[in-house]
Amino acid sequence: MEIWRVVDELVCTRRVPGLGSASLRVLKGQKGEIMVASDAVGAPPGKWVFTASGTAARMAMPDRTVVTDLTICGIIDGWKEA
Repeated sequence: MEIWRVVDELVCTRRVPGLGSASLRVLKGQKGEIMVASDAVGAPPGKWVFTASGTAARMAMPDRTVVTDLTICGIIDGWKEA
């Protein structure tokens, strides 16, 4: 698991069928890296979140057939950036 900050929602009207209608978020890491994750919890921009990657990312989605390798699993309360 890793900690990221949600930067924005990502809207994509054309997707591979395996992605379905999963909500997507743009994430920024503590070192400035940018990633896209499926969002299982409805995290709004500005919030710190923790993610699961790989097979665990699929298992964290309500629909486990969604093709994803990074999923937001929870919103962090009270996190201060290191």
